[in-house]
Amino acid sequence: MKLQIAVLAGDGIGPEVTNEAIKVLKSIATEFNHTFIFKSADVGAIAIDNHGDPLPESTLDLCKESDAVLFGAIGHPKYDNDPSAKVRPEQGLLKLRKSLGLYANIRPVKAYNSLLSKSPLKRDNIKDTDISIYRELTGGIYFGEKTLSEDGNHASDLCSYSKEEIERIAHLAFKAAQSRKNKVTLVDKANVLETSRLWRRVVTELAKEHYPDVELDFLFIDNAAMQMILNPKQFDVLLTENMFGDIISDEASVIGGSIGLLASASVGDKYSMFEPIHGSYPQATGKGIANPLASILSAAMLLDHFELYEEAELIREGVEKSLKLNITTPDLNARFNNITTQKVGDFIEDFIAHPKDSNLNFTNIHLGQSTII
Repeated sequence: MKLQIAVLAGDGIGPEVTNEAIKVLKSIATEFNHTFIFKSADVGAIAIDNHGDPLPESTLDLCKESDAVLFGAIGHPKYDNDPSAKVRPEQGLLKLRKSLGLYANIRPVKAYNSLLSKSPLKRDNIKDTDISIYRELTGGIYFGEKTLSEDGNHASDLCSYSKEEIERIAHLAFKAAQSRKNKVTLVDKANVLETSRLWRRVVTELAKEHYPDVELDFLFIDNAAMQMILNPKQFDVLLTENMFGDIISDEASVIGGSIGLLASASVGDKYSMFEPIHGSYPQATGKGIANPLASILSAAMLLDHFELYEEAELIREGVEKSLKLNITTPDLNARFNNITTQKVGDFIEDFIAHPKDSNLNFTNIHLGQSTII
């Protein structure tokens, strides 16, 4: 298969982790005789610095000309610490999602057996957790009309949804559930919000008409947030609106022991984008300590999207092996702090080329380096 992939590495650690995802994809291309063409463009703070715009038209044009987008991270302290800034890196990401029609954000959450002790949550509570969160991405309060009074003392953000916006992501969530455990949980606030009552009515009708084989459950967002900590393995597919999905998927990151493990896909009817859910982590920039696994797992989701399932599974096997052998960055393995972002990518790359090897030579090398130093 031949694919052109637009690379929007962004800010902070974005370029570092994205480089490792590209390295892994190139290894896949070599082993499976694919052709992946990577073309880069600016987005976020770096785009503001270079172009005066967090999403230049040239960047958007490249995304539309490409088969998929591989995204890194955006954000910089000079904007984070200045709430009055009129042009912000995040505006580029929101505009990108809207311009490409990426209405569905898919975030897998998995408790890896080798990392159960790394999570702050109780081992028995999180063991066997395997969730897929479907978050609506181009509607709701983030995109609604915003007002600020002339005196600056009153503000409002409109949360708006249509039946069509709800149905199109609900279909994706139910289809996903049919290939998993046949359960969808709709997370809303239908006891308070009119938009949530619309979500509940539309999803209920859609489920009865098209997916009678899938169990549909409902939880208010506050209860869902609590259940995510107390008993996350009760969930299969979570379906929710934009802001609730943003919050609960970040909460779910503690299950795996590090936000550096959470990948995501943002898809629409024509375009698709794949990115780790973590931020730009500017404090770690250039130090080689950023965890690239979320970006690498996002690359696996890219391959899934194009039905390259064997290739995607090989990447996931490599990730599992790296975790099992403790070939991970300091967020997951402070003992061997000489294992850098690049070395983790090197290991996954090597695994793809030699999946039947034990790869223990990597562990021995790192142990030796640690001892000598």
